[in-house]
Amino acid sequence: MRDEPTVICSPAVFELIATDAPAVPVNVDLTYSSRDPYAVQASFRTGNGTAVDWVFARDLLHDGLIAPAGTGDVRVQPMPLDPHRVQLELSSPSGHAVFTTCAQTLGNFLHRTYLAVPPDTEYSWLDFDVALSDLLNDPARD
Repeated sequence: MRDEPTVICSPAVFELIATDAPAVPVNVDLTYSSRDPYAVQASFRTGNGTAVDWVFARDLLHDGLIAPAGTGDVRVQPMPLDPHRVQLELSSPSGHAVFTTCAQTLGNFLHRTYLAVPPDTEYSWLDFDVALSDLLNDPARD
């Protein structure tokens, strides 16, 4: 565990892909915190000023830059006809969305996260006391 958390934020533009309409640009804030060293958060900014947050494994993004990755609600893969772009597919009970974005933007963000918390050292960054306290004090659990 480390005393001071490292937080990395990076703005990105993803394109929402629809079958019968032109792609729609969506502003996304990518965030990584050493307090949750295995995860990345993507906050999709909607038109009404709110954000839709998705949290998924940092390794999933890394793997998806190279080859298709993910078997659940989040899937990432290089675009077959454009290796400079990546496809991100999100599924939930309330809907399904497919986005594309620049592979270099994701790669640069991931590189910064790996400089902050190198691969295979994530465990040493976990603060089990804080995690347990958060779990026990979670008002949703009351």
